[in-house]
Amino acid sequence: MTATADSLPDLVSLKVDVDGHVAEVTLLGPSKGNAMGPDFWRELPLVFRALDADPQVRAVVLTGSGANFSYGLDLPAMMGDWAPMLGGDNLAGPRTAFLDQVRSLQAAVSSIAECRKPVVAAVSGWCIGGGVDVIAAADVRLAGADAKFSVREVRVAIVADLGSLQRLASIIGEGHLRELALTGKDIDAARAEKIGLVNDVYADSETLLKAARELAGEIAANPPLVVQGTKQVLAVNTERQVADGLRYVAAWNSAFLPSKDLGEAVQAFMERRKPEFKGE
Repeated sequence: MTATADSLPDLVSLKVDVDGHVAEVTLLGPSKGNAMGPDFWRELPLVFRALDADPQVRAVVLTGSGANFSYGLDLPAMMGDWAPMLGGDNLAGPRTAFLDQVRSLQAAVSSIAECRKPVVAAVSGWCIGGGVDVIAAADVRLAGADAKFSVREVRVAIVADLGSLQRLASIIGEGHLRELALTGKDIDAARAEKIGLVNDVYADSETLLKAARELAGEIAANPPLVVQGTKQVLAVNTERQVADGLRYVAAWNSAFLPSKDLGEAVQAFMERRKPEFKGE
């Protein structure tokens, strides 16, 4: 039987509502700030593959619950599974297992880009790390005036590996991407609009969500197969480059991610202090 939004199993980290031809996917957490833990990474591809297959759905709004879109990767929740792969002797077995993990997370984010139904991301509050990966895979991004964005992985001793480095260049340009990715700095909604990360900024979350729904409705009113074809034709411009980049960074991190600096970043995070990196 073809999967549809109605046939999805009970979800923990996401909520899916369908109104007419527009589906609305809301990040729920359950971690603080909708941080992305194991439940999120398991459920995200299930949801977007179901929406892709559902003939009723013609466009999707993607947003976060509460005050923030997402704090990004829930590092403490994920480290339980990752610690054995990143520690110990770091020989071929653990590295291969970690490579498979990275590819699985990449595939989850890519399910948004691969969904034939256009996706409009509506961002309020913080959108950090993995949150930016997710909205980079959407077709259009809108923001509330309180939105803040950060490609923050470099600040925790990680090469961003879930799509920001591959997808953002065609959205904001190489110069802006390099500045964000190499500094890990935070930018506000006004700067995000100026560099093209978001199309428009709205005064508050209510106005933002209304605008996102209206935009998705405009898309959904057009011939659905033509809309889907347009998205797929546009994807040809960058999909090979994105796929090659994702493969490369997955291999890079499986080889080089384990480091004393990463351990220091995790420890500093847990102790709520500034890390001291030594390039080891």
